[in-house]
Amino acid sequence: MSFFSTEITDQIRELSALAEKSTTIDPSLYNKYDVKRGLRDVDGSGVVAGLTHISDIISSKVRDGKAVPCKGELYYRGYDIHDLVNGFISGDRFGFEEVSYLLLFGKLPNSEELKQFNAILSSFKTLPVSFVRDIIMKRASIDIMNVMSRSVLTLYAYDDMADDTSIPNVLRQCLQLIAQFPLIAVYGYQVYSHYHDDNSLIIHKPMQNLSTSENILHLLRPDSSYTKLEAKLLDLSLVLHAEHGGGNNSSFTAHVVTSTGTDTYSTIAASLCSLKGSRHGGANIKVVKMFEDMKASLKGDYSDGAVCGYLVKLLDKEAFDRSGLIYGMGHAVYSLSDPRAEILKGFVEQLAHEKGYDEHFELYRKVERLAPIVIAEKRKIYKGVSANIDFYSGFVYKMLGLPVELFTPIFAVSRIVGWSAHRIEEIAGRGKIIRPGYVCVCPKKEYVPIEKR
Repeated sequence: MSFFSTEITDQIRELSALAEKSTTIDPSLYNKYDVKRGLRDVDGSGVVAGLTHISDIISSKVRDGKAVPCKGELYYRGYDIHDLVNGFISGDRFGFEEVSYLLLFGKLPNSEELKQFNAILSSFKTLPVSFVRDIIMKRASIDIMNVMSRSVLTLYAYDDMADDTSIPNVLRQCLQLIAQFPLIAVYGYQVYSHYHDDNSLIIHKPMQNLSTSENILHLLRPDSSYTKLEAKLLDLSLVLHAEHGGGNNSSFTAHVVTSTGTDTYSTIAASLCSLKGSRHGGANIKVVKMFEDMKASLKGDYSDGAVCGYLVKLLDKEAFDRSGLIYGMGHAVYSLSDPRAEILKGFVEQLAHEKGYDEHFELYRKVERLAPIVIAEKRKIYKGVSANIDFYSGFVYKMLGLPVELFTPIFAVSRIVGWSAHRIEEIAGRGKIIRPGYVCVCPKKEYVPIEKR
């Protein structure tokens, strides 16, 4: 509000109170009208709003006619995520591009198909002439997700077939954006770092022969150096974030916006705006900051009692951001475990040891063990609580030296693959425009002329 006078600012504050009062719904009405808040049932399971081939999440299994919580499972196009990860890890190759091919085309590529796919992506690893100078550098933003949204919408103007929603054209647009996202994210951060933190501005060109994870580290670091373990762990993180069922907020956004018949750039920008939220893609930042606050509060005492005491304060809104949340714990779908967190945790330990973060890793493990116990004692829960991928991904990014401003953008670099697959699926399905029903609970009123109000 710094753009406005004090008088205008005060008036807006007064009006905001009126706006909030006039739009606050009595919570009991949601039960009265059987409204599924957040499109979820009471047990947290999502209301079925569509069908998809792209991925599947399993958190419970039916036994004796009842749904019983089970260890979380995640499938990309029918393949267990554990098998996919084991496949490229044992083959000592990067997996993100391979998984991208799978999510987009529904099959695992052979060596020649993967080579051709990588060549296509490599040919798109560039931005229009002067785009960095004229668009990204023109106005440095404190939020890189804002830079990405703005850049994607601007790329519309550079595309002579921007409004062509045929699948071949949409696929071309999506592949271009998948290849360009690492550049936009890293360049956006470097411009921010230069203008806001007064650091040197170093812009590297992408290297055609590098994988996505290698290119991110190459583009980001002034000397372009990185270890094999660093690149592999970032690649694994990209694989685990690439897709997570059509019901996650940003992928559902891709379906909703695509269903209107709009262009690819508008759709991807909308999904970026969804992912930006702290309840979605921004959660891993909260985890890292929560642990920083925890370490400052505990002052080296990481005993079970001290950690539990801090966790209780979190739930009682007496610590950190006073939201009443233990960030990184619990998930809308998973109960006993998040398979992505389970996979990532094993590799996190290796990097923690390499980077000298063993004590930090042990604190993460302790919180992962104690938090479900504390939550169960303090809250009424309808399903189990376990660590989700955000719990460890922020720690991974911190050990990799990624600035916190890039945590959510790196998520977007990965998740655009899922958004692209869902956009194509929505177009191919020729579905109706998505328009859920809302019950209006405002009483009817008689109009009063302005002179009598």
